[in-house]
Amino acid sequence: MANQCQQLIQLLQSEGLNVELVRTNSPYQPAWVARIPMLRAVFRLFPYLTKLWGVAGRVDVMHILANSGWAWYLFAAPAMIIGRMRATPVIVNYRGGNADPFFTRAPQYVLRMLAQASMRVTPSVFLQRVFAKHGLSAEVIPNIVDLSRFKPVASRVFGNSPHIVVTRNLEPIYDIPTAIRAFASVQKQFPGARMTVAGSGPELSRLQALVSKLALNDSVEFAGRIDNASIPVLYASADCMINSSTVDNMPISILEAFASGVPVVSTCAGGIPDIVKDGVSGLLVPIGDDEAMAQAVLRILQNPAVASMLRQAGLADAEQYAWPRVKAKWLGAYTHAAKQGGAL
Repeated sequence: MANQCQQLIQLLQSEGLNVELVRTNSPYQPAWVARIPMLRAVFRLFPYLTKLWGVAGRVDVMHILANSGWAWYLFAAPAMIIGRMRATPVIVNYRGGNADPFFTRAPQYVLRMLAQASMRVTPSVFLQRVFAKHGLSAEVIPNIVDLSRFKPVASRVFGNSPHIVVTRNLEPIYDIPTAIRAFASVQKQFPGARMTVAGSGPELSRLQALVSKLALNDSVEFAGRIDNASIPVLYASADCMINSSTVDNMPISILEAFASGVPVVSTCAGGIPDIVKDGVSGLLVPIGDDEAMAQAVLRILQNPAVASMLRQAGLADAEQYAWPRVKAKWLGAYTHAAKQGGAL
């Protein structure tokens, strides 16, 4: 979500729009506050609300990137309240694959607040269906992939040393252990295979232990978080990207792989089947099934014609998420919301 936010701001500014960012994770002032758990929450929340109040009074539209759980209550809900108090139109751009269980368990006022937004926008048809289930309409404006940054490279002759990448954070919902176990099976057929896991998170030590247990220390690299400017280089070196998530909405990592010409193997979690056509633009497997994932990866690595077909379909699909397509949707949403609030 942070990457999409940063990219959207830069693209909107390039179109001549005046955009102000209110961060939920600004650096602590003073820095030593970061060492004191309860105090640091106050020191981050108060400046956030203060800046929100000021910004809401001078902009035409507030664009709130929202998620489920505590993030909703701490950041999105206060922003909506401030927008209402300042009579500023609010677009709630809701993200995250856990929306359905969150809406089901949440107090009724959460849905009432969402209903009062000037617009509700989701990046996928999957989340649009979730909103409809709970009696809310939503417009679909997809995630953006910047095709000026991601360029397909010629297919490599990798011999017995294909490079497989995983570009998800090390969180339980992304189920990186399944990807590692799948890679272990792939390596039995391709002894020189290597895998790069690009992401950070609390599961690192557990994943490193699994890699050691499977004797993959020389083959699996935990690269940590790779910044936006460097991630295209990783995709350019990859022969296959695998995504093992158990909960998902519209992962930008899959769109970036498409744009880079990298064949994709993914679980069928959440909204992924809405963006990956199984057997056409990627291969989908059941959640948690490392053997099915390994077989799908081997199908790509052992069949150049399959890999080429997936690569070409992925490149074609990536076009619909490029800025020239998405720009008109966002500009239309801002204009609609501003008119509702009387700003235009």
